[in-house]
Amino acid sequence: MPAKPKSISMKFAELLKGEAAQESALVGQYCFGLAKELWPINRSLTGPGVRQTLDILRRELPGLTLHSVPSGSQVLDWTVPDEWSVREAWIEDADGRRLVDFADNNLHLVGYSEPFEGWVERDVLERHLHSLPEQPLAIPYVTSYYRRDWGFCVSHEHRQTLGQGPFKVNIDSSLEPGQLDYGELVIPGESRKEVLLSTYVCHPSMANNELSGPVVATALGRWLAAQDRLKYTYRLVFAPETIGAIAYLSRKIDHLREHVTAGFLLTCLGDERSYSYVPSRASDTIADRVAQHVLKGIAPDYRKYTWLDRGSDERQFCAPRVDLPMASIMRSKYGEYPEYHTSLDTLGEVVTARGLQGGFDALHNAIHILENDIVTRTTVLGEPQLGKRGLYPTISTKHSVTAEVQTMMDVISYCDGRLSHFDIAEKLGLPFDRVQSICAPLMEAGLLEVVD
Repeated sequence: MPAKPKSISMKFAELLKGEAAQESALVGQYCFGLAKELWPINRSLTGPGVRQTLDILRRELPGLTLHSVPSGSQVLDWTVPDEWSVREAWIEDADGRRLVDFADNNLHLVGYSEPFEGWVERDVLERHLHSLPEQPLAIPYVTSYYRRDWGFCVSHEHRQTLGQGPFKVNIDSSLEPGQLDYGELVIPGESRKEVLLSTYVCHPSMANNELSGPVVATALGRWLAAQDRLKYTYRLVFAPETIGAIAYLSRKIDHLREHVTAGFLLTCLGDERSYSYVPSRASDTIADRVAQHVLKGIAPDYRKYTWLDRGSDERQFCAPRVDLPMASIMRSKYGEYPEYHTSLDTLGEVVTARGLQGGFDALHNAIHILENDIVTRTTVLGEPQLGKRGLYPTISTKHSVTAEVQTMMDVISYCDGRLSHFDIAEKLGLPFDRVQSICAPLMEAGLLEVVD
């Protein structure tokens, strides 16, 4: 009997045990496959869709622990809302023809719509319809989290064909005390210092704005968990945007402020158009510096935004008196690509396996720098004699001091026991791995020693 073909997930798991994951396109395929599985789930701030999503992520990350915060709980300056769930929602005409159906696309229902059943005229329905005239084929994503209301979202083209009514509207939903759910995975390292990776699980079927973050975070979590040694401890958080991050901070803020040395917000990581960066509020943390260094190497023309362009959970993690060193590495930034918050933000058309691979690579490279950065100093007084160690031309001519040797001497000149290899890379405008490769033979020759 022939062996059963291996799934992408199985191949990815084998890859993690061997060569570096970023060297294979399998990671992008793995992320894309996981996104396809998560795609149909109706997620919101609370409710069964969030729990279903977290259950699938826990299958991929067995160490993921699930936590809940009851509705009505005070979390910092906010209150956890009631839990929302939807069974069905639709609009029919007088002849019983189904005109709009939540079952066809979960963006059709305004998020957190309260229950409603009855007949309405066209003028009443109009007050509860949302469309985008400038994008006539797109269904917009609309929510009403903190104000009781109901509504439907349709393409503007579809809106023009609904007729004059009357219309039968049915929204079988519930808004009742329940809970807000989030997931957390802690991967221990040798240090109690932590790197925080946070993403959100609260949007319905949209690919770049929602699913790219959780699937890339999951791939990173699996890669980190497979490593034999980690310098830092890694904390991965999967929570609803805004209120979920606030709820998490309300429970962990003291620990995070004490232990987090760098952090990255994972969102919009799946298209192939560009790379983007949003800084922390401080703008000069190690996370900011690493993010810009990585993106300069991957895409020198990356889009650099400012703190004033923020719009996701960096607002919470970098808020005054929280001030965590969190930066955002993205592909096309939220709010800056035309399909954002619409039904056009799809798998295949906007988000691709190759795009997700690129998102993973950027975060992987950032972690690589954090994990491998060290401080070294020279072991001899004055300029070391490189020739007797086979590290310098033995015959001196006006041509013997090549650019490569000069770069080596420049690196050595900064190995003073205070600057790390990443600091030196920034000073000299070199890739971090170039500095590492220069220092490796110097350490082997005993000319450099590691400083704790």
